[in-house]
Amino acid sequence: MTVVTRFAPSPTGFLHIGGGRTALFNWLYAKRHGGKMLLRIEDTDRERSTDAAITAILDGLKWLGLDWDGDVVYQFSRAARHKEVAESLLAQGRAYYCYASQQELEEMRETARKEGRPLRYDGRWRDRAPSEAPAGVKPVIRLKAPIEGQTMVEDEVQGRVVWQNKDLDDLVLLRSDGTPTYMLAVVVDDHDMNVTHVIRGDDHLTNAARQTQIYQALGWDVPKMAHIPLIHGPDGAKLSKRHGALGVEAYRSMGYLPEALRNYLVRLGWSHGDQEIFSTQEMIDAFDLGSIGRSPARFDFAKLENLNGHYMRQADDARLVQALEDLLPELDKDEHHLGRTFKPALREKLIAAMPGLKERAKTLVELLDSAYYLYAQRPLHLDEKATSLIADGRGRLAGLPERLEAVSDWSAASVEAVVRDHAEAIGAKLGQVAQPLRAALTGRATSPGIFDVMVVLGKDETLSRLRDQTKNAPAA
Repeated sequence: MTVVTRFAPSPTGFLHIGGGRTALFNWLYAKRHGGKMLLRIEDTDRERSTDAAITAILDGLKWLGLDWDGDVVYQFSRAARHKEVAESLLAQGRAYYCYASQQELEEMRETARKEGRPLRYDGRWRDRAPSEAPAGVKPVIRLKAPIEGQTMVEDEVQGRVVWQNKDLDDLVLLRSDGTPTYMLAVVVDDHDMNVTHVIRGDDHLTNAARQTQIYQALGWDVPKMAHIPLIHGPDGAKLSKRHGALGVEAYRSMGYLPEALRNYLVRLGWSHGDQEIFSTQEMIDAFDLGSIGRSPARFDFAKLENLNGHYMRQADDARLVQALEDLLPELDKDEHHLGRTFKPALREKLIAAMPGLKERAKTLVELLDSAYYLYAQRPLHLDEKATSLIADGRGRLAGLPERLEAVSDWSAASVEAVVRDHAEAIGAKLGQVAQPLRAALTGRATSPGIFDVMVVLGKDETLSRLRDQTKNAPAA
């Protein structure tokens, strides 16, 4: 048997972070077993489905590195097939026309509300002949669900889950306008796409009972099911907008690397001993449904940031510069004055400075900000701490530009020797010179090693920035 999984999002918004994890679990399970993951866009809600949302979902999956097999299947385009299946159930006596009016359904709802029980259709058209149908009412088609006994799902995560059939009513398969319901469409599509494993959020667990009944009515094999707990916020409540960004594209905009987010998501609800860091191949080799917990996982931004920092430190320098450039269109261009691409000279400087830059930053946004000194326009804008350092130490920089001017071999070792000599000559510690020097050259109080900064900036730019801050400075 070839394992076939599917990811089936509704295109009513961006690719939710929970959807990203569901897609990842489906992808990993298929890869682990040499199978296929299919992609189905469940666009039957025509009012809320948008092309922009479909694009966001496809882009989000591609950015996460989750490819799918074959063409994307669009559920709405299969409506004729869904209708055909509903009518076949009708012909076999496993479904029936229901002519209950909206008013009757509302009365059922009101009675259930008064009696404190959930609404269930009372089956009033289950055994009545269509000849009794009221004039002018377009019927729906309902499943003739079993009334007695139990419906059971052997769930790969939740274990055995049992529903009493008396608690499940005859669900609608085909609406009065001839369009299929979600329940029917999902079953037909999964069957026709040869899906062997349905891996999805546990908010679909009740749907599993209803869909199992449809499979059984059709005489089709029920796929194996795995319902994974939802992701909760740090406070234990279901993840929502108030917890922060929800869409995969928002995490991209915040400067996370796809491999970091992928690694973080795989550990949300699934574990493999104490291992935290996984290469993609390690994830594939280790992933199994039995190690998914039954309790909701809590989203932890600090953990994601730390993981992202790890992946940035491991990343190739040129690749990080490219990731920064890819991010430029989404950043505040007025603040950075960078446009949409890096100029060749700046790209070269960024690659040269990257070993020092990536040691501290935890996101690409932080990384670009820490590289401010490379693309800043003169005179540099100093932040508050840098302003204070310059105010305190400007005098200790007096005379340093002239010493540096004489350096012919502009290397980290040679500029360090000059700065050390200067500090000794004025009776100061190295740090008392290096700190205001850093502020003058970067506009910040922290940066990569100051002598590496000087080398990347080059002699001319270093001297120009230093002189901007030491004009008329009295000697220390």
